[in-house]
Amino acid sequence: MRTTKPNSTIAIKPILLAVFFLLVFLLVIILRSSSLPARPLSCPPINRPIAVESQTCNKLDTATAETLVHYVTSNITPQQTFKEISVSLRVLNKKSPCNFLVFGLGYDSPMWAALNNGGRTVFLEEDKSWIQQIQSKFPNLESYHVVYDTKVSRASDLMDIGKQKECKVVEDPRVSKCELSMKGNLPDEVYEVEWDLIMVDAPTGYHDEAPGRMKAIYTAGLIGRNRADGETDVFVHDVDRVVEDKFSKAFLCDGYLTEQEGRLRHFTIPSHRARLGRPFCPL
Repeated sequence: MRTTKPNSTIAIKPILLAVFFLLVFLLVIILRSSSLPARPLSCPPINRPIAVESQTCNKLDTATAETLVHYVTSNITPQQTFKEISVSLRVLNKKSPCNFLVFGLGYDSPMWAALNNGGRTVFLEEDKSWIQQIQSKFPNLESYHVVYDTKVSRASDLMDIGKQKECKVVEDPRVSKCELSMKGNLPDEVYEVEWDLIMVDAPTGYHDEAPGRMKAIYTAGLIGRNRADGETDVFVHDVDRVVEDKFSKAFLCDGYLTEQEGRLRHFTIPSHRARLGRPFCPL
């Protein structure tokens, strides 16, 4: 989510990046408008005054407008490429407004919140000072500090632990007996909301002493399986790295893999509570 790791994305010139985000927002507006029944224009013609209280002009909400201005005037390139972002955008176009949980807080966070306009987008971040820095610019973003107790150097041990019987039980992550489950690390409301989309793009995972995304990936899958009904779209970024590659395949399952674009994988996790007896991964 942040540009604190070696740059492995294709460089995009600031003006092209600005045009991209503008086109994305226009596309979202067009797609949503086309699915709604036609209605009279709410703004009167300029040459025909009308009482202010009788009609209200439709316009972008403040958060979306501020997000557009931010990207148009910024020369910071988000970590995900155009094609990678487009994968999540297609799902958001179908499901938003919805509940969207994002592991990580970064330069692309205002974009995700704006694309889920009218829904709830929550960001989970490991760095308190970074939360303060982002919130000073975007106070409307909902973010929470999360403490991770793992290291990338322990990934192999945690993979072995994940193969144990207790890690194949689908239940509330707070009561799971699996060491990979994030039991008390997250705010209670994260466990209580049924998330429609989950993006795993954090915590830091590019060196041995970093916390790594082992628990985030496992917990995202458990949250999806534990919902009462329906399905959860889970996205994992940086699958060119060993941890993200192996843990996403093992705990989000090859059988639930919907699409991969570049370094982004998209899994569709069905509710296991709605159909008891489902194996943890499809056979």
